Amino acid sequence: MKVKNLEKTVETTLEKLEKLKIESSLAAELAWCFRSYEYDGNPVGLIEKSQKALEVLKEAREKNSKAVSKKLIEDLEKVALN
Repeated sequence: MKVKNLEKTVETTLEKLEKLKIESSLAAELAWCFRSYEYDGNPVGLIEKSQKALEVLKEAREKNSKAVSKKLIEDLEKVALN
């Protein structure tokens, strides 16, 4: 996945977690990993937290299909599976 797509997906994921008011600790950890990634370019923590966010957002989508877009799930799967 290209760096721009990775960054946009993570930013969108953070916005969605905050908007839905779910997993605020996960959102904080993901934000920290994102800043760390921007600093050192090492995506390991970012990918790990993205996988957890993917699980949370899939659950939210199952409860309310309009809460989380299919595109966000697909983009997050690309990040988490890299």
